[in-house]
Amino acid sequence: MTTIDPIDLRKAFGRFMTGVTVVTARAEDGAPVGFTANSFSSVSLDPPMLLVCPGRFLSSHGVFETCRHFAVSVLAEGQEDVSNTFAGFKGDRFARVAYRDDCHGVPVIRGAVAQFSCRTAQVILAGDHSILIGEVARMSDNGGRGLGYAEGRYFSRGLEQVAVTGPGTVRIAGAIVECDGDVILEQTPDGLRPPQVEVPGRVGLREALVAKLAGRGLTVCPDRVYSIFDDGRTGADYAYFLAGGALDHGAGAFRRFRADQLVVQTYTSAAIATMMARYARETRHRRFGLYLGDERSGEVHDFQHQGS
Repeated sequence: MTTIDPIDLRKAFGRFMTGVTVVTARAEDGAPVGFTANSFSSVSLDPPMLLVCPGRFLSSHGVFETCRHFAVSVLAEGQEDVSNTFAGFKGDRFARVAYRDDCHGVPVIRGAVAQFSCRTAQVILAGDHSILIGEVARMSDNGGRGLGYAEGRYFSRGLEQVAVTGPGTVRIAGAIVECDGDVILEQTPDGLRPPQVEVPGRVGLREALVAKLAGRGLTVCPDRVYSIFDDGRTGADYAYFLAGGALDHGAGAFRRFRADQLVVQTYTSAAIATMMARYARETRHRRFGLYLGDERSGEVHDFQHQGS
């Protein structure tokens, strides 16, 4: 039998895009316990059933193996901090989040897009996890968009949609492109900027960015959104992606820079300079956030990697 490398297997499993849930219960002494899980699935409509898979390595595994009731909260976009808390925080997790007790006295996370209160139907040991099957006794569907997770990072289709449907009359899509350890910037008469294109009408940002930059000698593969902002001076909406890429020889206006050179360059605007300075800081630890705001001020949302 061929031995499968567990690291490769985990990476392959991670290709499957999922939502993010927090699974909760109470120990016999009443203490609340919970963990972050993307191993969640519906099982049956009649009777209503679902399953989650707590790892047998969890300190709370014994509680979930024997509990009579448990709950599943499907996290909303913007609840990355909740996910990270239940994925790895070693202290009192419930002191860091807003929650309420459900019909069984089990905590459910406030702000979640959906909540399921379950009676335990069956527990099956399966390798290094257990399969916890529950019959849904009560549920709530609160609307909104759920938080997504794939390939070791969070994503939000809703936040990307902001860039597609924003109020500006002009849409600009750009990319901070990494190529062989360097960052590619475009030289303009007004200074440097990440490679960018104007996107007409309802054309997709990623598609337009890839196609138009390819025509200028720069191949890009956009990853997640890095910065979304509108510029009140120009009436334009900007969306910049992190991307990998390759530069054709002789692709005139594009130049390569090391990450430690970025902060001393002259850029086309203060907003671009601020974005590139943030990138220079964040790339040291490969821990990137998402900026939402305008050309002057906004917030950086932490999309750090989810704990195991």
